[in-house]
Amino acid sequence: MTLAARLRRAARAMTAPPPMPELEEPAAPPDVPADLTPLLRELGAALLSSGQSVVDTENQLAAVAQAHGADQVRVLVLPTGVFLQVETAHGPQSDFTGPGTSGTLPLHQIGRIDSLVRRLTNGEVELAAARLEVREVLASPPRFGPLLVVLGHALLTLGFGLILYPTVDALPIYLGLGAAVGALRLVAARWPTLEAVLPVFAAFLVAIVTIQWIAPWVGADPLRLLTPALVSFLPGAVLTVAAIELTSNQVVAGASRMVYGVAQLLLLAFGVVAAVTLTGPWDTSTQPDALSRWIGLVGVLVVAVGYRFFSSTPRGSFWWLLLALYSAYLAQRLGTELLTPELGGFIGGLVVAPVAQAIARVRTGPPAVVVTLPAFWLLVPGALGFRSISELATGQSLGLADLVDTVIALFSIALGVLVGSALTRDARQVTHVVRAAIPSRRDDA
Repeated sequence: MTLAARLRRAARAMTAPPPMPELEEPAAPPDVPADLTPLLRELGAALLSSGQSVVDTENQLAAVAQAHGADQVRVLVLPTGVFLQVETAHGPQSDFTGPGTSGTLPLHQIGRIDSLVRRLTNGEVELAAARLEVREVLASPPRFGPLLVVLGHALLTLGFGLILYPTVDALPIYLGLGAAVGALRLVAARWPTLEAVLPVFAAFLVAIVTIQWIAPWVGADPLRLLTPALVSFLPGAVLTVAAIELTSNQVVAGASRMVYGVAQLLLLAFGVVAAVTLTGPWDTSTQPDALSRWIGLVGVLVVAVGYRFFSSTPRGSFWWLLLALYSAYLAQRLGTELLTPELGGFIGGLVVAPVAQAIARVRTGPPAVVVTLPAFWLLVPGALGFRSISELATGQSLGLADLVDTVIALFSIALGVLVGSALTRDARQVTHVVRAAIPSRRDDA
């Protein structure tokens, strides 16, 4: 072969495209059980109604799916719906569900749903049996009858009154107004038309009675007297969870939940404004002497008892609930003394997460969500926000300042919860590493 021919062959070899590598066939998705997607739909609806953040709901549904062979699962949770897509050997399965109920589930149902999620994640229950259990939980009645529910609402009102505005003359008023609103809630539960406008109607009636008769007799600010009676309508937990979602980059969920919470406050304020329009302004020149600020410790105990009856706490959870409420309250009081009243919520939120997780890890302790939601409610952002909007609407001077303080308190609580949750997670990981290292050192010895 001549030199020119060899050069031409070498040039062709250099310009020839490289051989294509053999493409590996993608691994087939695992064959997940047929009951998994329907279970996730029903479980997602129940979790939506539990009042927890969308981040927690996404993590719980994904954990259940992966524990049953669905390695490829997509979950998108919003406050009004759950979108699911599970990859199976027969193709993707998609589903959508809304909340299981129109309101928040009672605490005993929330606790049972959370326990079911843990058992599903650990593989301790079959999928078909879990679907039946979800339906059984949602159909279970409250633990206490109507009279105890009304008593529970009266005690909630009294407890928050001792925390927010403790005066001797107001104590029987708190009990009476709380019992009346509790009975009104029971009637509305059986009358859909009234239930739709219940926040406005209850706020209007309570405001009329308080402004026209009770406040002149006691000589107190009507807004302070009527706020504890409307505590079950105040979206304190909703606004706190919304702030947590916004600070966790869940913008759509946090913004929509925040709008809902503000709308609830506006409905209550509308009822108060309508009552003020009929009765006219009031005289706040005289104020009764308040009890010691440490009477709030008694108020926390009364709130815990009220929660037990009104929100139907799980069996055996009362003392754990009381521990969580006292931890949140005392931490907030400490933060108020060390920082400011608005930033005191950061210390309260910082304590809530580790205390709730520690209680959940005890064998007899309830799930963390059972004590977390009442603790959010106790941190009182909803009450401050309602009073602020009512003061603005009725021409009071401090409404705007209180409203700004409420927003700061909301996000300080949310930031405290996020930091507390992160520290708890890091501490758990360090503990696992230390426990795993100890046996290896013993073996080396």
